[in-house]
Amino acid sequence: MPAFTARSHHASAKPISVQPAKSPVSPGTTLGIIVTVVAALYFGRDILMPVALAILLSFALAPIVVRLRRWGLGRVPSVIIVVLLMFMAIVGFGTLVASQIVDLAQNLPNYQQNIRAKIQSVRGATEGGGGGVIDQASQMLRDLSKELERAAGPAAAGAVQQGSSDGKVDVLRPIPVEVHEPRPSPWTEIQTFLGPLVAPIGTAGMVLVFVIFMLLQREDLRDRLIRLVGADDLHRTTEAMDEAGARVSRYLLMQLVINVAYGIPVALGLYFIGVPNPILWGVLATVLRFIPYVGPVVSAFFPIVLSFAVSPGWTDPLLTIGLFLGLELLSNNVLEPWLYGSSTGLSPVAIIAAAVVWITLWGPIGVLLATPLTVCLVVIGRHVPQLQFLHVMFGNDPVLPVEARFYQRLLARDPAEAAELVEEAAENRPLGVLYDEMVLPALHLAEADRQRGAIDNTTQAAVAEGIETVVETLDDYEQKPEKATDGKQAEAKAVEAGNAKPGDNEVTSASPASEAAAPTVPARILCIAGRNELDRAASTLLAHLLERDGFKAESLPCESVALRNLPRLDVADVRLICLSYLNPGSVQHARRVVRRLRTRLGASTPIIVGLWSGEGTSPPHDAESLIGADGLETSLSGTASHIKELQIFRSNGG
Repeated sequence: MPAFTARSHHASAKPISVQPAKSPVSPGTTLGIIVTVVAALYFGRDILMPVALAILLSFALAPIVVRLRRWGLGRVPSVIIVVLLMFMAIVGFGTLVASQIVDLAQNLPNYQQNIRAKIQSVRGATEGGGGGVIDQASQMLRDLSKELERAAGPAAAGAVQQGSSDGKVDVLRPIPVEVHEPRPSPWTEIQTFLGPLVAPIGTAGMVLVFVIFMLLQREDLRDRLIRLVGADDLHRTTEAMDEAGARVSRYLLMQLVINVAYGIPVALGLYFIGVPNPILWGVLATVLRFIPYVGPVVSAFFPIVLSFAVSPGWTDPLLTIGLFLGLELLSNNVLEPWLYGSSTGLSPVAIIAAAVVWITLWGPIGVLLATPLTVCLVVIGRHVPQLQFLHVMFGNDPVLPVEARFYQRLLARDPAEAAELVEEAAENRPLGVLYDEMVLPALHLAEADRQRGAIDNTTQAAVAEGIETVVETLDDYEQKPEKATDGKQAEAKAVEAGNAKPGDNEVTSASPASEAAAPTVPARILCIAGRNELDRAASTLLAHLLERDGFKAESLPCESVALRNLPRLDVADVRLICLSYLNPGSVQHARRVVRRLRTRLGASTPIIVGLWSGEGTSPPHDAESLIGADGLETSLSGTASHIKELQIFRSNGG
C-alpha cells in the first residue's frame, strides 16, 4: 500500500471567518443625522458654498505654493504670487472671451447675406410652394384671430350705452390710458445694471479671501482639523486626510487631462472645418468644461453660431455640430467614467447621483463641487464605521468579496454567472488554485449558514447542483500548466536520484513490450461526501480535478457509506477513496466512516480524508491518528497533486 503523510496544502486565499453581528445603529438616529446635515447644507449654503469653493481652489493652488517655497520664496510672497497669477488668468480669459464676443457681434453684418440665404432655404424647404408647415401655421393663426374677434363683437363688454335728446343711443367707448414713467436717473440705471452682479461679486470676494487665508494658514488649519476630528487617533485621522487630499488632487488632475484632451481636438477640428479663431474656441472648451453640464454647452454654442454665420452652405455647421457631439459622447461615456472613477474612487453612477443631489442643494455651484465633496464623504465613510454606508453607496471598491458573489449567485440559482465569475478570476491560474481560493471559501460561507440554520436542505441541494453545473461549464477550461509532475516524470526523477528503479511506479510490474501490448485504464477513485450536500459539492470539485489529471473519479453522496447502503457500494477496481468534509470539526464522524470502509474494503485500499478548513490552517491535533486514515488534506489542489505523485497514477487493464 502506498505511504501517505498528513500534509496541509495552503491556498493563497484569505480565510473566511463568520464574525458575530454587531449591534446596528438605530435607524431613527441615522435618519435624524442625515436630515440635520442636509438641512444645514441647504440653509447655510450662502456661507458654505464660498468655503467649499475656497477649499477646492486651495487644493489646486497648494502644490504651486509648495513648489515656490521650495525654490526659496517665503510663505506670504508665494501665496501672493499664486493668487495674482490666478486673478490675472481669470481676468485675461474673461477679457479674451468678451473681446471675441464683441468682434463676433461687429462682424455679424458681414455675414448677413449668408444668414439670409440659410433662412430663405429653410423657409423654402418648409413652405413647399405655399402649402408648407409655416404657411399652414400662419393661416391657422389668422383664422383663429378672426373667429375670436367675431365672437367678441356682440358682447361689447366694455361699452356703455347713453341716451341722447333725439332718441338715439350713443355707445361710449373706453378711452385708452397710457402711463409714462419718468426717465430713470443715471444712478438708477447703474443700480439696475450692477444689481444682479453684486451677489456674484460678493461671493467671489469671499472665495478669494478664504483662499488667501487657507494658503497662508495651511498647516495651522490642518492641525486644528486633526485636533477637532480625532486627536486620539492620529493615525486614522491622518490617513483619512491624506486620502481625501490625494483623491481630490487626482480628480482635478484628471479633469485637466480630460479637458485638454477635449480642447485640442476641438481646435484642430474647427481649424480644418474653417471656423475662424479655432485656438480661441479650443481654449474656451478646455476652460468651460471645468463647469459640468453647462460648460460644454456654452463652449459649443459660439463655434456653432459662428460656423452658421460664416459658411455659405450647410456643410460646415453640420460638421461643427457633429464634431462636438462626437467628442461629448466619447468624453462622457468613456473617458470621464473611466478616469474619474479610477482617480476618485467613485462609481460612475455615484458621480451622476452626486451631481443631482448637490445641484438641488446648492444650485449651479453645486455641480462644480459635486465630485470633490462626494469624494470627501466617501473617505469619511471608509474611516468612520457609523458612516460606512457612504463608502458602500458611492465608492467603486467591490463591496462583496469574489467568494461571496459566487455564493450569492448559487443562492440565486444562477450557476452560469457563477461560472463566469470563476473564469473572470482565472488570470491563467490552475483550476485547482481557483477552486481553493474562490469556490471552497464560498462553500465555507454556505456551511456557516447551514450550521446556524440559515439555509435548509433544499437550498443546500441547490448549491450542490449549482456546483455541478459550474464544473460542467468549466470542463474545457484552459489552465496554466502546473509545476507538479505526473507519474512518469516522478519516476524519472526517482531513477536519477537512485532511489527507485524503472517500473517501480506501476502498480503491476510489466515489461515495456507487455505494457505496450496491454492497454491501460484510468485508476478508479471514489470521492465521497462526508455528511451533507455541501460536502458533496466539495467532493465534486475534487473529482473534477482528478478527472482532468487522467483518473476515473466519481463523486458520491454521503448516503452511499451509510450502514444500510454500504454493502451495495460498488468498490470494484477502486484504488483510492477520499472523504470530503467542509466542517473541520467532523473528526469523530470521519473516524466512524473510515472504520466502516475498512470493514468493507480491508486495509489494501488507501483512504484520504479531506478536511477543507481553509487557508492557513492545519488538520486538528492528532486528527490523523484519531481518524485512522492514510492521509489528511486541507486543499483541493494539494490533494490532486498528492494523488498524482502516488503509485496509483494508472493501473494496467486486465
